[in-house]
Amino acid sequence: MTRNETFNPSQHGIVPVRSFHEFKIGEQFFAPSRTMTEGVFTAFQAASGDNHPIHYDRNYLAQLGHPNLMAHGFMTLIQAAIGASPLAHSLGKNLIGFIDQSSQFLKPVYCGDTLYPVFEIIELSQSKSTGVMGLDIKIFKQNKELVLQGGQRYLIKL
Repeated sequence: MTRNETFNPSQHGIVPVRSFHEFKIGEQFFAPSRTMTEGVFTAFQAASGDNHPIHYDRNYLAQLGHPNLMAHGFMTLIQAAIGASPLAHSLGKNLIGFIDQSSQFLKPVYCGDTLYPVFEIIELSQSKSTGVMGLDIKIFKQNKELVLQGGQRYLIKL
């Protein structure tokens, strides 16, 4: 292989970086769909340490009337990480940090369900050198049921 001196890793992005002022209220961003497989359940259980049988014991769940493994609420919520969407890449190095998050878990999510996260800008407020971007977050299942709704706010460099 040869070196290419014209290649610049800092210009290797998924989407063009935008400034805070280029975003608009009502703009939507979509993260790729993700199916909640047994592997996702196993990874979440290992990372969280949550060992309640409602998340891994099918016999236990059947006794409670559930058709399959039931996702932990946080397992559903992590699908709303903006880093999995074009939004975080559009913010690039202007994204300073995650300020706060709220959520309501509306319907159960089971092993085999496919989730579709949607982010909508609902707040753009600025101070001298930073701004706050507020997002409405929604996660839908493959059958169009809304399973999670909430909000997130991020600190952005102007």
